[in-house]
Amino acid sequence: MIKAHEEYARAAAEQGAKVMCFQELFYGPYFCQVQDPAYYEYAESVPGPTVERFQALAAELGMVLVLPVYEQEQPGVLYNTAAVVDADGRYLGKYRKTHIPHVQGFWEKFYFRPGNLGYPVFDTAVGRVGVYICYDRHFPEGWRALGLNGAEIVFNPSATSRGLSNYLWKLEQPAAAVANEYFIGAINRVGVEDLGDDDFYGTSYFVDPEGKFVDGTGDAHEPELMVRDLDMDLLTVVRNRWAFYRDRRPDQYGDLTTP
Repeated sequence: MIKAHEEYARAAAEQGAKVMCFQELFYGPYFCQVQDPAYYEYAESVPGPTVERFQALAAELGMVLVLPVYEQEQPGVLYNTAAVVDADGRYLGKYRKTHIPHVQGFWEKFYFRPGNLGYPVFDTAVGRVGVYICYDRHFPEGWRALGLNGAEIVFNPSATSRGLSNYLWKLEQPAAAVANEYFIGAINRVGVEDLGDDDFYGTSYFVDPEGKFVDGTGDAHEPELMVRDLDMDLLTVVRNRWAFYRDRRPDQYGDLTTP
């Protein structure tokens, strides 16, 4: 999988891509379909061997990379994490998945602690980049926090299957892009893996701050490399049109943070 993604990155660079995000837990299977401590061995430090390998590739290609990996902070302290690497190969930081599901086929609490780094936004060669991982997308608060922190594009790397959330896939991210006035890259696994019978439905896409898919969505059944041109000037157009951030009423939202 590491070799395959290196090849995808090179192919994307040849097509002019300046930023790329891989799928959730990109370098192996989505092992959360089962509960097996053998998969703890997939975890590594961040930065660590995989991130450092792709730092070199990012510098070679001049491409910003978002790398969703399994992080071990220390033995027994594990996170679902995405590292962000700038186009010159510098490690900029990481986001840890905040909301951890534990339902049939997604036994993530067996493997991950909830993230504790907040909602960082990274200044990169392509602008201000944020990350929100898979199940996080069901929670609007994090989308808004990323917007308040200055995100211009947010990547949501995912491993999500047809029977559970397909009806939400084309609703939540476009709505979040409109409400928060930024671009979203929604990346999903595709196909059936050996660990279960879940059908990951692909259909990856970019959506703009007007809620429009950029040149359609990806295939629902076959893996593919998607490269899209994003008109970043649209951010200014939309933010001048709607004053959502000006008209927020945080003084009225206190009850939302009451357990």
